[in-house]
Formats: sequence, structure tokens, C-alpha cells
Amino acid sequence: MCLIKPPVKKNTIPIDLKLHNDIRAVERARFAHQVAEKRRLIKQYKMERERQQKLEEQEEIKRLRKELIPKAQLMPYFDRPFVPRRSEKQPTVPREPKFCIPRHKTIRCCRMSCNDMSGPSQLQHLPSSVEKTEALYKNRGLQ
Repeated sequence: MCLIKPPVKKNTIPIDLKLHNDIRAVERARFAHQVAEKRRLIKQYKMERERQQKLEEQEEIKRLRKELIPKAQLMPYFDRPFVPRRSEKQPTVPREPKFCIPRHKTIRCCRMSCNDMSGPSQLQHLPSSVEKTEALYKNRGLQ
């Protein structure tokens, strides 16, 4: 009896697998590179701005130091003396001050105590400022 040999199988060729982890790792590396580049540019921009600001401050300091150098002042002209002119405005008219407090501005508890104290029998006549000045003029004989 003759046994038939089974046919020889070809060697299997492995298929190149593309795992999601590998794709994600490549994308993440690309992103990390972009972030690092952006940070580097921001840092460079900040350093440049600080350098510009420092230069501006130094220029400002130089300019201020030049301005602080004392300089001679011009002499005033004494050949034309200063004569003040009379004002063209009208003089102010004096008014008598208002010493009474309006009812709506007083405190309720004070109103009651003030009303109790200042009854019609206890009211005293207080001379106004005009009456006081007239009395002073009469006493001195100026009126």
C-alpha cells in the first residue's frame, strides 16, 4: 500500500498589523512636538518683549536724567511792574444762614424731644446775624 503524502503547505506570511495604539502614539508625538514648538515661540516672544521693555525703560531713564539737569531761569522784567486790574465780576451778595433744620431731615425721636422742649412758652427769640451786626454798629456809633 502506498500512502499518499499530504500536500506541503506554504509558509504563512504575517500581515503587517496597524494597531490603533501605534497610530495614536504617532499622532500624540506630533501634537507634543507642536505644543513644544508653540511654548518655545511664546517664551522667545516674552524674552523679546522684556528686552524691548528694558531698553525703553533705559531710554526713559536717560531722557529723565537729561531733563533733571538744572537750567538757568529767565529773569523777570522789572521795568514793567505788575499792576493788578479790578475784577469785572459783580460782588457777591451776602445771605443770612439758615439755622433751622427742616422737619423732613430731623430724626423722629429728636423731633419729639425737640417739640417737647420748644413749646410756645419756652421759645426764646434768638437774634439773627443781621440783628447782631446792627447792634454792634449801634454800640460803636458807626451807624
